[in-house]
Amino acid sequence: MAKKASRIFDTDRRIRLGIWGLGRGMSFFRTCEALNIDVVAGCDYVPHMRDRFARDCPGAFVTDNEDDFLAQDFDAVLLATYCPAHAPHAIKALRAGKHVLSEVTAFFTMAEGVALVEAVEASGKVYNLAENYPFAPQFLWLKRKWDEGLFGDLMYAEFEYVHEIRSLAYTYIDGTPVQPGWTLHNWRSWLNYHYYCTHSLGPVMYITGTRPTRVVSLPGTQRLAGYPHERSGDMGGVAPSLIHMSNGAVVRNLMGATTNDVHSQRIWGTLGAAESGPQGLLLRLGGSGGSPKLPVKPAMSDLEKRSLATGHGGGDFWVLYFFARQILTGEKAPWDIYAAADVTIPGIQAIRSGIDGGTPYEVPDFRDRAQRDRYRDDHWRQEALPADSAFPPTADRELTQHFSTTMANLIGQALAWRAYADWAKVADELDSPAQLLGMLERVVHQLPAMRQTYAMAMRMIDAYPHSRAARVLREMLEVGGGMDAVSDSAARALKRKHAALVRRHGSVQAATLTTAEASSLLPPDAPIESVPLPRRGVAFSPVPYDTAHHFVDVRPVHQGKDGLVYVRGSIELPRAGKGRLLYGADGPVRVWVNGKPAGCEPKATNPAAPDEYQADVTWKKGRNDLLFALRTNKGNAWGLIARGVL
Repeated sequence: MAKKASRIFDTDRRIRLGIWGLGRGMSFFRTCEALNIDVVAGCDYVPHMRDRFARDCPGAFVTDNEDDFLAQDFDAVLLATYCPAHAPHAIKALRAGKHVLSEVTAFFTMAEGVALVEAVEASGKVYNLAENYPFAPQFLWLKRKWDEGLFGDLMYAEFEYVHEIRSLAYTYIDGTPVQPGWTLHNWRSWLNYHYYCTHSLGPVMYITGTRPTRVVSLPGTQRLAGYPHERSGDMGGVAPSLIHMSNGAVVRNLMGATTNDVHSQRIWGTLGAAESGPQGLLLRLGGSGGSPKLPVKPAMSDLEKRSLATGHGGGDFWVLYFFARQILTGEKAPWDIYAAADVTIPGIQAIRSGIDGGTPYEVPDFRDRAQRDRYRDDHWRQEALPADSAFPPTADRELTQHFSTTMANLIGQALAWRAYADWAKVADELDSPAQLLGMLERVVHQLPAMRQTYAMAMRMIDAYPHSRAARVLREMLEVGGGMDAVSDSAARALKRKHAALVRRHGSVQAATLTTAEASSLLPPDAPIESVPLPRRGVAFSPVPYDTAHHFVDVRPVHQGKDGLVYVRGSIELPRAGKGRLLYGADGPVRVWVNGKPAGCEPKATNPAAPDEYQADVTWKKGRNDLLFALRTNKGNAWGLIARGVL
C-alpha cells in the first residue's frame, strides 16, 4: 500500500473537491491529498477521460452532466474545461455554492470578465486562477529578492511562451485523437495565442507587483503548416505585444508557434537584471550595464523542494497550495479574481489592437466598478472555428473517421523526416556530424508506418481536395517530403546513407525499445533508488509503442494504480563496445542494462529531448536487454523513451 503524503496545513479540516474537466484537471490529482483536499467528484463529456477518473478515484461520483455534478456535496471546483467556457462555468459553480480554482484564461470576453468579477464578489466564495508559471523555483526566488529591493524598479522585461503545439489541434491533451475522427479540437484548433498570454505576463506581474495598463500589438501574417485556421495571428503564428505597466515600465510579451520553441525570460530593474532560460538563472547586479554577470542557484525552502515532484516545475503544487490555504485560513492567494482579470484582459485587447493596425488599447482595472461599467456590454470575441469544418457535411465517415489519427501521426512523422533532411544539408558543419545518425535512424525505423500514414492522407486529399482537411494534410505531406519520401527508392537511399555515415564516423545509434513489454507489478512505495531488479514472478505483456516518437506508452498497464511499472525491451547492436544509453521518462525511473544498474533519475519529468539522461554502458554485440522501473504517479507518467549509442 502506498504511503500517505504528510500533510502541510496544521488542521484536520478537509476540502471536498470536484474536478470539472478530467484531462488537464487530473494533472493536479496526486498533489491534493497532502493539501487537505479529497477528490470526490468528476465531470467530463469525453468517455475515456471519465473512465480514467473512475479508475483513479474509486467511489467518487463521475458524470458527463454538469448540473448533476454541481448538485453533489463538495466544497470546491477545480475548473479545467475548454478555455472559452471558463467564465460561464466558473459563474455556474459559484452560484452552486462552490469555491473555484479556474484554469487559464479567466474569461473570453470583456463582458464575461465583468460578470465573473461580480459573481465572485456576490458569492463570498474563493476564486483563484490556476496560473502556475510564476511559481517556478527561479521566479519564486526572484520575487523574494525583488521585494527586498535587490533589483530596484521594473524598467523593461521580455517574457516568452512560444510553444508549437500543432498536434493538439487534432488530439486531446493526453494525446488521444479527437473523436469523432473527422472533427477538430474544440478550441486548440483556432484560438488566437494572445488569449494565452498569462504564462508569460503572469511571472512579470508576480515578481514585480505591477499590473498592465495599456497594450499594443501588430499581427504576424506567417504561420506554420498543418494548422487548421487560415487567419494570420491565430493558431500557428506568432503573437507579440508591448504592454505598459502601472509603474511606467514596458513588457514585451511573446506567445505563439514558431520553428523555435522558447521559454526564455529577461527582466531589467533600475539596480539589476536577471535572465532565465536553458542556461539557468543569470544575474547582472551593480546598477550598470557593465556590472558583473554571474550564474546563481536559487535557494529553495523544503516546501519548494517538495513541490518539484509535481507538474510544471512545481507550479501545479503552488496554485493548489494557495487555493487551499485561502479556503482553510483566509489568507489571500496571489491570483484572486482581480489579478486574474489583470492578466487576462491584455490578451483580449492585444487581438483587437492587431486587428486595428496597432492602435493602443487600455487594460481597465476591474476592481473599479466605474471602469467595469464601460465594458459591461462588450461581447467582442474571436470567431470560433467549427469543430466539424474539416470536411463537407456529406463526406464519407468511413474514410474521414481516420482524419484526426492520421494528422496526429503525420505531424510526428513528417517533422522527423524534415529534421533529418534539413540537418543533412549542414551535416559537415555540425560539431558532431555523427548526431545526424540519430535523426536518420528515426526516419528509417518509422518508414513502414510513414507509408501507411501518407497513403491514408492522400486518400482523403483525393476524395475532398478543396476541404480544410485536405489543405492541412497537403501542407504536412509537403513538409515531410511528399510521397517521394516513402518510396522504395527513397528507402534504399536512406539505408545507403546510413551505412555511409556509420563507415565515416565509426559510431552507431541503435533502435529503441521496439519490443517493449511492461508488468503491472506494484512494489511498496519506496524511493526509486532502492527499487530492486525483479528476477522472478513478473509477468510481462506487450504495451503500445509510438514509432514516430520512440515512445513506450505504459498507461494501459498502470492506469488507476499508483506505484511502479517495470518495462523491458532490447536494443540490437552490430558490435560490442563502450557507449551510452540515452533515456527519459515521465516520472522517476531506474534502469538496468544486461542485468547491471545503469542509471537512476528520481526527478525525471519528461521523456523528450532536451530532458534525456545519459548513462555510460558497455554494450554487447547483438541483443542487449534493458529493464526500467518507472514511477507512474497516478497517471501523470505515461511512459519512457530510450536509445543506445555505440
